[in-house]
Amino acid sequence: MALLRGMWGVLNALGKSGADLCAGCGSRLRSPFSFAYVPKWFSSNMSGYPKKPMTSYVRFSKEQLPIFKAQNPDAKNSELIKKIAKLWRELPESEKKIYEDAYRADWQAYKEEINRIQEQLTPSQMVSLEKEIMQKRLKKKALIKKRELTMLGKPKRPRSAYNIFIAERFQEARDGTSQVKLKAINENWKNLSNSQKQVYVQLARDDKIRYYNEMKSWEEQMMEVGREDLIRRSIKYPAKNDPEKF
Repeated sequence: MALLRGMWGVLNALGKSGADLCAGCGSRLRSPFSFAYVPKWFSSNMSGYPKKPMTSYVRFSKEQLPIFKAQNPDAKNSELIKKIAKLWRELPESEKKIYEDAYRADWQAYKEEINRIQEQLTPSQMVSLEKEIMQKRLKKKALIKKRELTMLGKPKRPRSAYNIFIAERFQEARDGTSQVKLKAINENWKNLSNSQKQVYVQLARDDKIRYYNEMKSWEEQMMEVGREDLIRRSIKYPAKNDPEKF
């Protein structure tokens, strides 16, 4: 699948569609999984199990993001995503079709590969495989979501006063292991006066405002590209005098 995804970029540059790629592929789509028997690999190592293909817009974004980053090295991901979303909206239907065909072809190949693998399994292997797939999905769901949101330029969550202090002092600390450093920094935090902590409290409040403004802009961008599933159901506005616990 990874090989196919790489080929889509090349074919896109050549003006080929997903249908052109799949024409005559036949069994070549199955070559990464052409086993004559079903080994224990299926129940002990899922690293080679087919992954769901990217949607047309995600595929387009993934291709364009490195290009936009190279052209705008100082720009934030959220700014680049906004430009990419605008480019996608203005893309002619004939060019969008390339990505849509790619997605449909990959999805069909994905389903065929899943069915082929499952047909080779015994009932007990099938049960073991389904359990492991579920476990893997649950463990990786948060990580996959985080990676997707990072690629889409979702703003980083605001930091607390304590976290800002930790980040600042950790960079300055040189001696000892990370655990020793954190313990010393934690003691330093406890020994700060309220007036000294207030500096970090104010930084945390500013960061909350930054997060709210960036999230508002980012969610508007997601609405424009049809990703309503990423929009928060309720929005908590930053309070002017939001108390920070010391």
